[in-house]
Amino acid sequence: MSDLFKVQVMVNGKSYERDVPPRLLLSDFLRHELQLTGTHVGCEHGVCGACTVLLDGEAVRSCIMLTPQVHEMTITTVEGLADDPTNLHPLQEAFREAHGLQCGFCTPGILMTLIPFLRDNPNPTEREIREGISGNICRCTGYHNIVEAVKLAAEAMSNEK
Repeated sequence: MSDLFKVQVMVNGKSYERDVPPRLLLSDFLRHELQLTGTHVGCEHGVCGACTVLLDGEAVRSCIMLTPQVHEMTITTVEGLADDPTNLHPLQEAFREAHGLQCGFCTPGILMTLIPFLRDNPNPTEREIREGISGNICRCTGYHNIVEAVKLAAEAMSNEK
């Protein structure tokens, strides 16, 4: 009997197959096995939101998921948002434009939280934005510029359609 689980996943459009320990956290798998260090680990309890990634299009906390749970699923990390470094996702561009970050530690998790939020709510109010990011802790910004960035992104993304 093996102590490892075979896991096949699609991450940012690329297929991976690995044998992993049963208790390997998804955040550790992404950061250490796949070298995708944009997924940050803050609290390790699923509270701060820094480790948020998309799992089959929905935001999840990768620090409280075990890697074997994601077998045959699709993951998108912050590295998978932009087509290339010179062609940012509209949400990333809006954060840059509206100065929606300071130290940047929380930013990947906030961005990944906002992708399904804006998909499901393309024209959010300020209150809806604040509720949408309420599970993400930022110790630097006071959230004002983050909210402004989300408004800017929502406008830009609606113009793309």
